[in-house]
Amino acid sequence: MNSIPQLPTVHVVIVNWNAGPLLAECVQSFETILGDAVRLSRITIVDNFSTDDSLYRVEKLSLNLPLEIIRNRSNRGFAAACNQGARDTDANFLLFLNPDTRLCAGSLETPALFLAETENSGVGITGIQLIDRNGKVTRCCARQPTIRSMIGQSLGLDHAGYSIFPTHFLSEWDHSTTRAVDQVMGAFFFLRTSMFTQIGGFDERFFVYFEDLDLAIRARTLGWTSVYIATARAFHYGGGTTEKVKDVRLFYYWRSRIFYAFKHFNIAGAAVIALMTLSVEPMIRALVLLATKRSGEISNVFRATRLLWSDLHKVVRARRHSADV
Repeated sequence: MNSIPQLPTVHVVIVNWNAGPLLAECVQSFETILGDAVRLSRITIVDNFSTDDSLYRVEKLSLNLPLEIIRNRSNRGFAAACNQGARDTDANFLLFLNPDTRLCAGSLETPALFLAETENSGVGITGIQLIDRNGKVTRCCARQPTIRSMIGQSLGLDHAGYSIFPTHFLSEWDHSTTRAVDQVMGAFFFLRTSMFTQIGGFDERFFVYFEDLDLAIRARTLGWTSVYIATARAFHYGGGTTEKVKDVRLFYYWRSRIFYAFKHFNIAGAAVIALMTLSVEPMIRALVLLATKRSGEISNVFRATRLLWSDLHKVVRARRHSADV
């Protein structure tokens, strides 16, 4: 008697913080992948103390899905909530999915079957095509940062056509082909559970931003490859949960960048990145906003700068333990 081949299992983790209707739309989109050749072991929503109606909207849905909701009593940050949601999973694969995404048919099947192929046994992380609000393919893959590239970003020279200051995202590539990359965007972060366990999950000292890059770099040092798959797609709204708190978003971006620099660069290079981020970049951003007649947004830059200076002691303290993860 022929045995029925076992479908690969996928555990999806969605971290929510005031995503509003986007979260329900994301969960609703799982109906489109019910025909995929995978088995959904669990869909875990980890809510970081939302104050909106996003969870209520999900609870009103009438869907036959293996859904669980974890409610945190405070905002633990993205990295910590991802680890929390993935804890004790028995699935073959994990998908960390942003709440401002919507799945399409094949979104889970394609990366799962790709990783299941024997010839791809060295691939640990995959991403797929992400379609933006205008129906265009997002430049969602990035190159590993260097001290020089981060300096270029702070000075705004990464978009000025200077090859010595490359952009973080691979904007020169149209993302129409499958290929190995340094990093795929964390909005759709599909990986092997065994690899995730091996490297100890996300570094929770990254509250948000750079945690996916850090994980990809740590995986790479252990021999794992990241691959972008162009034959599957999902919709990504982009910035959906943080558009209303641009100052806080910028603060956490800067904070994580400095911590990443101290974790992955030498002390001199990291110090330069910190100095540029703390003093030079805020002034450049303010000048650009003035030049583009968006002076109303300058207050966000200075609030973010003030937050960063007041929080700098925590980054320095965390740096002392940066070799632990």
